[in-house]
Amino acid sequence: QVQLVESGGGLVQAGGSLRLSCAASGRSFSNYVIGWFRQAPGKEREFVAGTSWSGISPVYGDPVKGRFTISRDNAKSTVYLQMNNLKPEDTAVYYCAACVDGIYITAAKYDYWGLGTQVTVSS
Repeated sequence: QVQLVESGGGLVQAGGSLRLSCAASGRSFSNYVIGWFRQAPGKEREFVAGTSWSGISPVYGDPVKGRFTISRDNAKSTVYLQMNNLKPEDTAVYYCAACVDGIYITAAKYDYWGLGTQVTVSS
């Protein structure tokens, strides 16, 4: 089992950057696939990015390709989401989630979730 805590959200102007962190506690963090999702008001939860235990070959959702970068530091049990060139449509609550099977874009495939961190991008 793993517990996840997101941090790093905030208010930023369009074109700005933020780095989100997902800190994990529990056993065998390096065995878990970590995904970032986001949910805006009135919308479904959307896949943003995912990384395997090795950090090799991350997967990105189409809306964030070329702007967001996911990375992980297994020694620190932390996964990061560097978000550049932010747009107002990136405004959402961002969640990190963990599973053991693979990088899925479907939220239901993930077993553990954090409580989320709010990102607001002003125009």
